[in-house]
Amino acid sequence: MTSFKVTIDRVEGNLAVLLVREKESIQIDFPLSLLPVGSKEGDILAINIARDEKETENAKKRVSSLIEK
Repeated sequence: MTSFKVTIDRVEGNLAVLLVREKESIQIDFPLSLLPVGSKEGDILAINIARDEKETENAKKRVSSLIEK
């Protein structure tokens, strides 16, 4: 799992512009609707990303099945 922290730099429409704390030149545009309730500019968030191997394999099987049809 990869973990890192971001700062909510600003809000542009329905997107929050997040800056990666270790390297603030990296920006991530992220839907406001997916942020924790009450999040606002200046807040620091922890982001955890993990590869879901089981779900990936299930998706591959589903696509293969559709292709065979």
